[in-house]
Amino acid sequence: MKPTRTQRLDSEVRRAVSEIVAGPLKNREPSLSGIISVTEADVAPDLKTAKIYVSILAAEESEKRESFRILKENAGFVRHELSQMMRMRTVPSLTFLEDGSMEYGSRMDALLSGLDIKPDKDGE
Repeated sequence: MKPTRTQRLDSEVRRAVSEIVAGPLKNREPSLSGIISVTEADVAPDLKTAKIYVSILAAEESEKRESFRILKENAGFVRHELSQMMRMRTVPSLTFLEDGSMEYGSRMDALLSGLDIKPDKDGE
């Protein structure tokens, strides 16, 4: 299990990157569309790298791919903004990864809602 310092850092990086994507990056790249959620940040123990997991909800798959491409291209800008917000000696280089857990969860919900499950004889 990760030490609490690293857990706190993961949480702060996730929060800060989320703010940067919603504010400065959205202003810089107006073509960034859809709802972008930063679901997790995984900062390496040496603070050199960080994996940023994002979930993008868009009307079309092409919008989603375009938004993800813009995020990946602007990783340096997000890192620079992160350095201004967090004042760390070493600001990790960011790698954006797609988090498919939300799509997976909604697909499982749809499958489970389609099942015809009869209650037990106890009524549960």
